[in-house]
Amino acid sequence: MSKIICSAAIRGAYQIVDKADKKLTEAIEQKGRDCKVEFPNTAYYLPIIYAMTGIPVKTLEDCVHIIGMARSMLPPLPAEKHWVPYLGHTLDAGMATLFAEEVYEVCKYLIGPPPVDGIWLGAADDIIMRERGIEFVDGTAPGFAAIVGCAPDADTAVKIARELQEKNLYVFMQSDNLGISFAEQLEEKGVQMGWDTRLVPFGKETSAAVYSLGFANRAALSFGNVPPGEARRNLLYNKNRIFAFVLALGTAVTDEQYANAAGAINYGFPTITNIDIPEILPTGVCTYEHVVSRVPVDKIVDRCIEVRGLKISIHKVDIPVAYGPAFEGERIRKDDMQIEIGGPGVPAFEFVCTKEADEVEDGKIQVIGPDLDDMPQGPGVSIGIVAEVTGRKMQPDFEPIFERQMHRFLGEAQGIFHMGQRDIIRHRISKDAFKAGLRLKHIGKIIHAKFHGEFGAIIDKVQVTLYTKKEDVEGKLKEVRAAFAERDARLGDMTDDSVNLFYSCTLCQSFAPSHVCIVTPERSGLCGSVSWLDGKAGYEINPTGPNQPIEKRKVIDDRLGQWDGTNEFLYSSSNRALEKVSLYSIMTDPMTSCGCFECISAMLPMANGIMVVDRDFTEMTPSGMKFSTMAGTVGGGLQTPGFMGHSKFYLGSKKFISADGGLARVVWMPKALKEELSEQLEKASKEMDLENFLDKIADETVAQTEEEVVEYMQKINHPALSMDPMF
Repeated sequence: MSKIICSAAIRGAYQIVDKADKKLTEAIEQKGRDCKVEFPNTAYYLPIIYAMTGIPVKTLEDCVHIIGMARSMLPPLPAEKHWVPYLGHTLDAGMATLFAEEVYEVCKYLIGPPPVDGIWLGAADDIIMRERGIEFVDGTAPGFAAIVGCAPDADTAVKIARELQEKNLYVFMQSDNLGISFAEQLEEKGVQMGWDTRLVPFGKETSAAVYSLGFANRAALSFGNVPPGEARRNLLYNKNRIFAFVLALGTAVTDEQYANAAGAINYGFPTITNIDIPEILPTGVCTYEHVVSRVPVDKIVDRCIEVRGLKISIHKVDIPVAYGPAFEGERIRKDDMQIEIGGPGVPAFEFVCTKEADEVEDGKIQVIGPDLDDMPQGPGVSIGIVAEVTGRKMQPDFEPIFERQMHRFLGEAQGIFHMGQRDIIRHRISKDAFKAGLRLKHIGKIIHAKFHGEFGAIIDKVQVTLYTKKEDVEGKLKEVRAAFAERDARLGDMTDDSVNLFYSCTLCQSFAPSHVCIVTPERSGLCGSVSWLDGKAGYEINPTGPNQPIEKRKVIDDRLGQWDGTNEFLYSSSNRALEKVSLYSIMTDPMTSCGCFECISAMLPMANGIMVVDRDFTEMTPSGMKFSTMAGTVGGGLQTPGFMGHSKFYLGSKKFISADGGLARVVWMPKALKEELSEQLEKASKEMDLENFLDKIADETVAQTEEEVVEYMQKINHPALSMDPMF
């Protein structure tokens, strides 16, 4: 263990604890000891402290106790001559640093300077946490780089950021070097930052590093079902499942930065830097080396991946712009766009159809009509994209699955913004992408490459035709819409009773080891992105993957939705943690959740019904809990009667908690969610003879507590009032 690093880290820890103590004293003077503290719209209190100690920090008085705990963890500074090279002292100093910095940062939310300011985003709220968590689950985001300091210049910063994006990593930015930060360098070059592009600027102070490490802790608590207070399990979870590293850039490392690096090593997150500092090469806490220095900036990203032990899978797409999931959230403003495809009143579509083998020439890409060079700049462009595919295992039922994936495939190209599907699409291509050489043929190249790359087990050949004359697009739309209608009718007739196989989705088990999604024709995956047909296609594509067929076999309880086949699969696939699951009940052995659900349903005992809340609703609910709090009760592979995670689609299903009374049990949901699902809910309520039912569901405009919900139900005579008790 380097004495220089150890001494610096411990000195830095003392400085940070003192700084946090001073900030806390100021906050108490201004707000009082009973003042509540929180990172806005987040569960798990101050997540590092909560994960490591189990202590819920709720007030400034609680923070006083934490600062005292941090001080008690500070080791003595290494002696000049008789120094013991003990890593534990440095790790303790690192953890004391993180405890103190969480207190310091939460006090900033009370008395300033505000953590959310300009480009700085502060703590990620729980909506972002759960939306982005699925990307760490399914591997589209293999890890994150916590960047400290700044690059030698702004152009190099952009180059490093793009390289990390192309490797699908998140980039968390905090701290500075001599007053300049990596995020400010990206801003100087006009790089779009935020969660959508995976370039996340947390804060300019070094203390903002707690937002990166807190994100990792929250992943373990939320998805991994690691109980608060079990520090060792949380740290091991992060070492083995959250592949992160510290990338330190600049000309020197401060004592405070050393202290934070020591904190990160506790998690198994190594530090890699271009700066000339001592190295810690022996393995131990980290998978490989702990500190690697003097790495040239043009090779530092690859060295980071090597040291952390990351496995990156990249399939090169032959187009003149960067390509990867990091660009899917890119927004192209009106002033920055070359053209806009589709939109209101502009005919445009995307269509996948199955052909015979002799009708498809693999790799053939045609643009029938003018290309971008011959189109006027701006909106109003009509394009029809037809992808014709063939393969021995190809089935017409897979066509809508491939169409939905086109949104992701095209959106991952830098300079292409993609929205919608089928005949309701709106795309933009940026001026920068056009200048780089991007043309419409490259859209065809992306589709060809990605269809082969991800559906190669099913597809043998792909050809793509792009129609750009408005009259051609309108002519094709007639036959395309007829195909859509036929397809919808075919899928709409499928029910749970009409099939003998359901499909599993265990994609999220890397975060929630005991969770198993069982997907049926009438119940999609709780994340909303996996239908029964998706499960079927997933199994065809990868027979050993997360989507496995489940034979229903003997009926145990038809009302609850229990079969011996589903129970047996659950028991074996949940690592023998769970024995039974009821697909149609929220009260009896409900299905588990990983944490990626679109909605949570929760029983309201006084109302004899349930409330439904989606992740976009951040206010208090009638249950007395926010979405983020309930998510901790439901997620992590737990089976909690009275609570259930599910997709929005499931609310319109005839099987929605049918064992407990179905849709008629819904007594409250957020107004925005009710409006979003109005057409679906109205159709379902009519089929159940629930007259004017949508108006009978309370929302936050008429009821904010359970008592107010009951009062509203009595006023409008909600059907749940006369139903059998739920328990």
